[in-house]
Amino acid sequence: MYSNRKVFVTVGTTEVATLLGLKPGQVVQELGWDDDVDEVLRDAIMDAIDADLVDEAVDGVDAVLLWWRADDGDVADALVDSLTDLSKSGHVWLATPKVGRPGHVDAADISEGVTTAGMAVTAPVGVSQTWHVQKVVRPKAGRGR
Repeated sequence: MYSNRKVFVTVGTTEVATLLGLKPGQVVQELGWDDDVDEVLRDAIMDAIDADLVDEAVDGVDAVLLWWRADDGDVADALVDSLTDLSKSGHVWLATPKVGRPGHVDAADISEGVTTAGMAVTAPVGVSQTWHVQKVVRPKAGRGR
């Protein structure tokens, strides 16, 4: 269920690891990268997992970082595609530009896309000056242990 509660933090390895539940050794796949993404956030995520982000197909990734903008197409399709390499217990971090930034995605569009994809979403977390992320998960019945 979507909430209007928002959190903003200074991005650093500790903060990102805590907010996103990341730990060294986890595998995070990155989708939707372009030259407008937040490189400081990417670096903080890589520091938190002590590895590079992967962009190729890898079985059983722990999380997917999906950068998404308003003109990237259908968010529901992108979310379904992001499940391809995701482990049963994994989740997607949907990163979208903040309100007023180029490519901002309306909250209603995100909510509709998540519902259409058969998933559930959390409130946005502001992890940079220009982007926020939302954790998107499979329904409990679709998750493994």
